[in-house]
Amino acid sequence: MTRDEIVSIIGPADNALMAELNATGASAEELREAWMWLNGEEALMNSGRPLPGSNVATLMEILEPDDEEF
Repeated sequence: MTRDEIVSIIGPADNALMAELNATGASAEELREAWMWLNGEEALMNSGRPLPGSNVATLMEILEPDDEEF
């Protein structure tokens, strides 16, 4: 994925996040799907889409905010 593709899908991101996303070997389409699952899972499930594949699930883990409080 290119920097521009990542930014067009998730918005501004720091270099560390971009590197982590690229290290997965996932495509921009997989990143787009992961972002959609994280931001509208119910709509995707209601549309009958299959559950995310392994690359998409990995991307979701990276993108999902931590629930830990500091």
